[in-house]
Amino acid sequence: MPRTLQVRDVDDETYAGLRRHAAAAGVTVPELLRREMRRLASRPPVEEWLERTRHHPSDIDRDAVLASLDELRGSWPDAGR
Repeated sequence: MPRTLQVRDVDDETYAGLRRHAAAAGVTVPELLRREMRRLASRPPVEEWLERTRHHPSDIDRDAVLASLDELRGSWPDAGR
């Protein structure tokens, strides 16, 4: 059976942001929040995820990860040095 939730004291800025996101998705604010709640509820808590991932070590070293990120990001503009 579906439950009803009520959220109080949402400030104007936050609600305006929710309205923008809902409009961009072509849905109402309640539908946007239902989608986000389903997404959040389907994911494990961070602590649980970290515990599970600790048991799966990777063969990829730190330098390989950084090199891949640098390749994806492209060159950085000179910071005025």
